[in-house]
Amino acid sequence: MKISNFFNKQPKTLSELLEVTFQAKQNTIINKKTYDMIKGVLDISVLRVRDIMIPRSQMVTISLDQSINDFLCLLIDSAHSRFPVITEDKDHIIGLLLAKDLIKFGFKVKTDTFEIKNILRPAVVVPESKRVSTLLKEFRSNRYHMAIVIDEYGGVSGLITIEDILEVIVGDIEDEFDDEEVDDIRKIGKRTYAVNALTTLDDFNTYFGTQYNIEDKGTIGGLLIHKLGHMPVRGERITIEQYKYKIINADNRRLIQLQVRIPKDKIQRLTT
Repeated sequence: MKISNFFNKQPKTLSELLEVTFQAKQNTIINKKTYDMIKGVLDISVLRVRDIMIPRSQMVTISLDQSINDFLCLLIDSAHSRFPVITEDKDHIIGLLLAKDLIKFGFKVKTDTFEIKNILRPAVVVPESKRVSTLLKEFRSNRYHMAIVIDEYGGVSGLITIEDILEVIVGDIEDEFDDEEVDDIRKIGKRTYAVNALTTLDDFNTYFGTQYNIEDKGTIGGLLIHKLGHMPVRGERITIEQYKYKIINADNRRLIQLQVRIPKDKIQRLTT
């Protein structure tokens, strides 16, 4: 069947255009990946920055008065390439620190004289209401990759990167260092297990014999966030009903990998 047959009645709205594209997928004229990408392109034409930004509470920032020794571990653990630099708080961002700007100093940085302000890049500021499609054009034409998002009162409400926009179109962007797909739950010691944070609570309960309430939480990662009351960082620990959890991998938006240490009295159940 020719794809032109679907356009005998020209779509007049985005919804109608999406329906035509959906029918093309249903008739195997295009595959699911192509459909998802087209849908992503249509989505960014109506989305506002506030819809996909990284919220203020999850921003990883560096303080202007921090020394290299103070922020180097944060820089490495977060694996980000750009960091807003603040003075008093997150409402006072004076610029961006690019990780690559530290490379030229190598191991010859004199930590007693080094000052972040000497290598800061200017921070681009955009309103929450800005259209995502417009911002993407500005990212491309001005060749910058991050913008600070402000609300109607001028306070910082979050940040957005070009990757956040591209992921709306093409899905999650992984690099060559991202883990290959593995089992959601893997035994790595007598009482220790590696667990994908997206493992459903239903599957987790079935495997470990726990009885966590699955309502509203969805995943084991969601449960930990709920219990802690904030987005955990790498290395953070929590104990729930004698099960000890450690955050192994996380970024500023999600938990990725957990380590679970089970109580001694549960060993027999998991080995039989």
